[in-house]
Amino acid sequence: MSSDLSDDMPDASLPEAPAPEGPGLFGDAPPPVPEGPGLFVEEPAAAAPAAPVMAEAPSTPYRVLARKYRPQNFDEVVGQDALVRTLRNAFAQNRVAHAFMLTGVRGVGKTTTARIIARALNCVGPDGKGGPTASPCGVCAECQAILADRHPDVLELDAASNNGVDNIRELREAVRYRPARARFKVYILDEVHMLSTAAFNALLKTLEEPPPQVKFIFATTEIRKVPATILSRCQRFDLRRVPQEQLRGYFTDIAGRERIPAEEEAIAMIARAADGSVRDGLSLLDQAIAQAAGAEGGIQASRVRDMLGLADRSLLLDLLEGAFRGDIAAVLATMDHGHERGADPGVVLADLLELTHTLTRLRAVPSLRQDPSLPEAERVRGVALAEKLSIPVLGRAWQVLLKGISEVADAPDRRAAAEMVLIRLAHLADMPTPGDLVRRLTESGATPQMAAGPADGAAAPRGAPAASAHTGTHSGGATRAVANGAPVAMAEAPALLPQPRAFRELVALASGRQPMLHAHLLHSVHLVDFAPGRLELRPIPEAPRDLAGQLTAFLQEATGTRWTITLSNAPGEPTLAEQGRHAAGERLLIAQSHPMVQAILLAFPGAKVEGVHDESLDDYGLPALDLPADSDDMGPEFAPLDAESVDLDDL
Repeated sequence: MSSDLSDDMPDASLPEAPAPEGPGLFGDAPPPVPEGPGLFVEEPAAAAPAAPVMAEAPSTPYRVLARKYRPQNFDEVVGQDALVRTLRNAFAQNRVAHAFMLTGVRGVGKTTTARIIARALNCVGPDGKGGPTASPCGVCAECQAILADRHPDVLELDAASNNGVDNIRELREAVRYRPARARFKVYILDEVHMLSTAAFNALLKTLEEPPPQVKFIFATTEIRKVPATILSRCQRFDLRRVPQEQLRGYFTDIAGRERIPAEEEAIAMIARAADGSVRDGLSLLDQAIAQAAGAEGGIQASRVRDMLGLADRSLLLDLLEGAFRGDIAAVLATMDHGHERGADPGVVLADLLELTHTLTRLRAVPSLRQDPSLPEAERVRGVALAEKLSIPVLGRAWQVLLKGISEVADAPDRRAAAEMVLIRLAHLADMPTPGDLVRRLTESGATPQMAAGPADGAAAPRGAPAASAHTGTHSGGATRAVANGAPVAMAEAPALLPQPRAFRELVALASGRQPMLHAHLLHSVHLVDFAPGRLELRPIPEAPRDLAGQLTAFLQEATGTRWTITLSNAPGEPTLAEQGRHAAGERLLIAQSHPMVQAILLAFPGAKVEGVHDESLDDYGLPALDLPADSDDMGPEFAPLDAESVDLDDL
């Protein structure tokens, strides 16, 4: 081929090449693909494999249940009926506030409700002509943008990271501008209690008088940390914990949508562990579904129990039954069994505390035994155990377990601390309650002699006059009657108490016998004058109108003497309670000024004197009355002749 041939002249000796179908390496036609074996009789090289495509991977990343089933309208909000009803009525009457404060524990729907309100305010309907509605369509451009968190006029801020006054100033500047495309500009501030004091103050004026196209929605879990000046400018909604019954039904429905079989007891465990939080429960349900993947039976109670570190209900009942029997060996063996199964000691005590509360309710209100939501173990064994125990015994067990939970949390060995709590509970099983002790002493006739004590054995305050038993017709001698010729012992008449010699003794007579009357005499009356059989008082306005009548009837019954009670307008003395507080304050000042006490306070920084205890004082915090002794109690005027002398130093 000569070099002077034109480029556009075809070469007749060469076959015409096929037209290129696409660009080559450098932009020209690609090289032809051989149709048969190559020069060395090899198979043509296979085409380079394309990038691997993971067919099994989903087109979108997995969304947890808490996000997948987030409510999109008020109808789907769980357990907040009062909130939903109020907001629906507000939208129907066009009375939507400019600021909302949503408070509640985590996971009850605060942020979700805020987003629903934002869509309800800005929804335009499928035809684009709608107005604010309590039922946002979810298909219009505004609803879709808000659902995707990309709407320019709905701003969701985290107050924890935007808590400075400069951030609030920027917000105030942005508030002045009209919305870019929506009907309202909505600001959602989550965890608003994290704002600083200066930031709250900077927000006050804007929050009180915002532009008409601006709405504020605040959410917080610590409503007490929000200033009252902010709360007064918002409509407050307290989102309550969702009851376990609603959570069980909701989680069962979610498991059905996910096509995962679930045992009723397993769902009940998850609902109980959620503690009223929908999000917490959905997270646990998500975890339970992942645990049940590939296993037969779906979500089972045994797997959920292991996942949560819970003790079996039968194990808890075994522990309580052994403790109330006083069988320490059985209690420790059951604890060892629970430890082998992975039960956490603190969780075991918390579950025992909850079970004790359930047993107390079953004991106090027997109709609760037919509650269908009660688990089978509590319905059978729990009811039987509650019938054997009394309310005081269950209350004592509650106190021991409640104190034991804090001990386990602070103990270096949690298992040993939990065992010590259960040993203490088993040891108390054989001990009677204080009420049983009083009852036994009363029935056996061994009630100790008490100073002016009431009939039920409660001691009167120190310094009160001692009640002496006088035999006779009027003071407690046994009366005998004759029936069919046989003497019959009748009940003894109550012994009359000695006449009070001072107002404080009169008040002490009512202690233990008439608690309300005693409280009024202590706090509500000023003594004007006192004489045997006559009393002049000035009651405070809050005292009962029939106080004089109550006191007259009580003294007539207790002493057998009719007293004259006169109400006066004279100032009189301070009340006994006021006298006791004044005396306590003086003792505290004297103790604080003592050199030794001051030295102790200097040696221990932060220490302080809380109070002064004086055994010589009566229960009203006052010195004993200096009254002449009764003639019956007076000793000999002189010592006997054969008495030995005693040195004062020996005393």
